[in-house]
Amino acid sequence: MLIERAAGKRIDPKNGEIYHTTFDWPNESSIQNRLVIPEKYTEEDLFQRLMNYNRHIEGIIDCFKATTKKINVDQPKGDVFNQILDYVSRPARSQAPITPRILLIGPYGSGRRTQASALAKKYDIVNVSTSSLIKEAIANETVLGLAIKPHFQRRSAIPDSLIVPLLIERLGKLDCISRGWVLHGFPRNRDQAEALERNGFAPNRVFFMDIPPDSIMERVTLRYLDPITGERYHMLFNPPPTQEIRDRLTQKANDNEANIRTRINVFYNNVRHMIDYYENIGIHVNADQDPNTVFESIESGIVNPIPKSYEENS
Repeated sequence: MLIERAAGKRIDPKNGEIYHTTFDWPNESSIQNRLVIPEKYTEEDLFQRLMNYNRHIEGIIDCFKATTKKINVDQPKGDVFNQILDYVSRPARSQAPITPRILLIGPYGSGRRTQASALAKKYDIVNVSTSSLIKEAIANETVLGLAIKPHFQRRSAIPDSLIVPLLIERLGKLDCISRGWVLHGFPRNRDQAEALERNGFAPNRVFFMDIPPDSIMERVTLRYLDPITGERYHMLFNPPPTQEIRDRLTQKANDNEANIRTRINVFYNNVRHMIDYYENIGIHVNADQDPNTVFESIESGIVNPIPKSYEENS
């Protein structure tokens, strides 16, 4: 079939248009008369090219087996095109666990938000930020939002009786159920972890983002925000390009050394209990690295099988 197709191929030397003696022959005799056989299209040339193709194709397919689809091209061009278009238009199949439910647990400044955003983008899962949920509920003046608002304004801890229902409501929506989610900012202690599981939203991957306190201080105390553009800068890793921008930068009121050390201490007092609770599925990641390296470590933990001990207890 390939030899037959190739043998009938003709080219118009005037404009480069391609025709075929059987499938696509021009109606005008002037065009027919000037068509030529392309170079290196003899039966021997085609046979050599076909041998070379068959010699390498299996290795190529093996490299791209996760995204490969075989299509029968021995049919009309329109049908071939439609099958290809249908395949490339579908969302890519994720390599993540079926309905991934991922927790990122780490201290303030460990990079949870950055990693959650990257995971959500790559695996098409829902990025569930506890702080964003709280702000949305307050802005929309929902029942829970109105109850949370006084605690938020006083910067005091929000009771589990308010934060858990808010979170459960979000995780129970169709997009989270069908696509999966990555959650950060919750749980912050063992009681919250138990509440999550008690309500039917147990994670199947938990990543503890380990980073020394001194590295957190360096990250957080040196980061600033441009109030005009919204651009974030870090005086060490991503300094502002001009003095004009540097002069107008602002820093979050809470990003002072005393407050950060308090938050770090609270986190480490609670995290050891969560490490015990998630001992079968908890994966420790060195978060004191550049974001791309951290992401690769997390991704490795996602695509690998769930630990056997967890499967046995499920």
